[in-house]
Amino acid sequence: MFTDWGIDPIPFVITVWAVGLYVLGVAVLSRRGDAWPLGRTLAFVVLGMGTFTFATASGLGRYDTTLLSVHMVQHMLLSMVVPLALALGAPVTLALRTLPAAPRRWLLAVLHSRVATVLAFPPLAFALYVASPWALYFSGWYDASLASPFVHQMMHVHLVLVGTLFFWPLMGIDPVPGRVGYPFRVLLTLMTLPFHAFLGVTIMGQSTLIGGEHYLALREGPMGAWLPPAIDDQHLAGGILWASGDLIGALFFAVLFIQWVRSSMKEAAREDRRLDLAERRGAG
Repeated sequence: MFTDWGIDPIPFVITVWAVGLYVLGVAVLSRRGDAWPLGRTLAFVVLGMGTFTFATASGLGRYDTTLLSVHMVQHMLLSMVVPLALALGAPVTLALRTLPAAPRRWLLAVLHSRVATVLAFPPLAFALYVASPWALYFSGWYDASLASPFVHQMMHVHLVLVGTLFFWPLMGIDPVPGRVGYPFRVLLTLMTLPFHAFLGVTIMGQSTLIGGEHYLALREGPMGAWLPPAIDDQHLAGGILWASGDLIGALFFAVLFIQWVRSSMKEAAREDRRLDLAERRGAG
C-alpha cells in the first residue's frame, strides 16, 4: 500500500497543474498582502489532491486492477472524499480574486453559461451521480477500463468530475450555479446513501463476476497463489461500497451541519446590524 508507487500520466499531469495553479494563486494573494484561509489550502492541496494522488499512485493504484475490493476503496475516495475536499478549498473563489481582468471575465462567463447551469442543476447532478456506478459495473465500461490504461485513467477522472458536479453546489463555498438551501442540500445528501447501500448489496449478492474474464485470468498465473477467490473478493468489494458510503455520508452531514450553523449565525448577525441601524435612524 505505501511502498509500491507508480505514476499514471493523466492523473499525474492533472495533479501537478491543479496544485501548481492553486499554490500560485495563494502566492499572488500573499504578495498583495491579502489573506487566504490556511484551512482552504490544506483542504484542496493536502486532503483533495493528496487523496487523489494516493488513490491513483500508491498501492491502491497499483492493485486496483488486481483486486476489485482495492478498486472499490479507490472508487469511494475518488467519488466522495476528493470532491468534498476540492469544494472546501474554494478554487473558483481563489481564481476570481487572482486572475487578470480578461481571464476573470472568461471564468465568470463560464459560471453564468447555460451549460454550467444545466450541469449544476441539482436533480440532474444527482441522477448522474447515482447512475454512474451502476453504468460502470453493469455495462462493458468496467471491462474496458481493465483492458485499456487510457480508459482506466479516464475512469478515475470521471469519478472525480461526477462527484464534483454533485457535491460542489452542496458542500462548496464557491459562487457556482445550482446552489440550493440547506434543507434541500441535506435531503439530496441523504438520498445518496440508499443508492450506495443498494449497489453494494447487489454486488455482494450476485453470482456473476464483475470483470470476470480479467480476474479469473489473473488467478491462472503466478498471482493465483495468493489472490482470494474472485467471488469472495467481489463480495468484500460490495461490503466496502455499502459500509464506506454510510461512513463518508456521516462526514458529509457533519460538514453540512457546521456550514448551516455558521450560515445561520452570519444571517443572525446581519439581521442584528440591520435592526440596530433601523433603531438608530428611528431615534435620530
